[in-house]
Amino acid sequence: MTEISNAQLMDRLKAAADNVSVKLGGLSDADILAPTDLPGWTRGHVLAHIAHVSNAVARQVEYALRGELVDFYDGGQGGRTQAIEMHAGHTAAEHRDYISAALTRALTVLDGLDEAQWSLPISYRNGVVRDGALAYWRELVIHLADLKLGRGPETWSKEFCLYLIEFLSVRVPAGIRLKLLPLALPPMTVGSGENAVSVSGMLTDIAAWLSGRTPTMGSLRAEAAADSVELPTLLPWPSAFSAK
Repeated sequence: MTEISNAQLMDRLKAAADNVSVKLGGLSDADILAPTDLPGWTRGHVLAHIAHVSNAVARQVEYALRGELVDFYDGGQGGRTQAIEMHAGHTAAEHRDYISAALTRALTVLDGLDEAQWSLPISYRNGVVRDGALAYWRELVIHLADLKLGRGPETWSKEFCLYLIEFLSVRVPAGIRLKLLPLALPPMTVGSGENAVSVSGMLTDIAAWLSGRTPTMGSLRAEAAADSVELPTLLPWPSAFSAK
C-alpha cells in the first residue's frame, strides 16, 4: 500500500478512537459481560485490553521522549494478563471512564510529536514511535470489531486492509506462497514458498482471515493446482515482544 504520512496516521488514530468511544457509550453492564469470539474473553476483557494497549503505547512514547526504553507492557506479558483480568469486570461506566482517560493519554502524546520524534526508538518490536502508533491503529480497529457492535471487518477500509495484509504476511507458513485475489482489485502475493495457494474473495474477508477473525462476507475460496482446498493454517500473530 502507499505509505501514509504521520499526520494521516494521526487522523486514522483519532477516527478509530472516536469509533471506540461512540460504541462504548451505548453499552450496559449486561452488555459488558457478553462473550466474544476470543477464547475466554468477554467484552469487558476486550475493553480492558484496549485501555491497557492505549496506556502501553503512551508509555512507550513518554519514555522515548526522555531518551529511555521501557517494556511495552508494565510487568511484561504477566502484567498484561493481570491488568486485563483486573479491569474486565468493571461496570460500563467504569470502562467508559478508564478507556476515555487511556485514549486521551495516548492521543495527546502522539499528537504532540514533531516529525523527528516519530522516529525515536522504542522497545516495541525494537522499533520506533511510528511502529507503536501503527500497532495502536491495528489494535483499535481490530478489537472494536471483536466487540461485535456493528463495526466488524466488513467496515474496514481498503487502506487498512492492505496495510494489515502487508503486516501479517509473516503469518504465512514456510513453504507456502499465497496468491491473494481480492475482488475488483489487483492480485498480490505474500509468502515465498514453492506450494502456491490462491485465496479469492472480498478484501475485507481476506484481511479478517489473516488477522484470525471470522470473515463476515463469506466470500473466501482457496484453490491449489486448480482444486478447491481448505484455507491454510496460519502461524501465530506477530508478538509485541518480537524483533521487527
